Amino acid sequence: MKLREIAHCRAGDKGNTLNISVIAHDERDFRLLQDQVTVERVRGAYGALVKGKIDRYELPNIGALNFVLHDALAGGVTTSLSSDPHGKSFSAIMVAIDLPEPEVVYGRKINNE
Repeated sequence: MKLREIAHCRAGDKGNTLNISVIAHDERDFRLLQDQVTVERVRGAYGALVKGKIDRYELPNIGALNFVLHDALAGGVTTSLSSDPHGKSFSAIMVAIDLPEPEVVYGRKINNE
């Protein structure tokens, strides 16, 4: 299952640092996000695009995770020749992350409600 099946993302930038929020479509899926969308899984998805550390913050009250990807924008808006210096397209990478394909996630069927 792709992450996009249970969540959407929003990306923003501050210099050479990228911020990506992963927000569950349904609050019942937040636990799955907590368990499966790890720093290691995110690092694997972005590979060499992120040269610095990745921080993860949990926001259970809104059913979201927030990732801060350091040294991720080839210098940032004012110094990068990248076609996406703000990192908005990085959300597409995040929602394409493969997650385990459970038939039932925490008591709720996915895609067959």
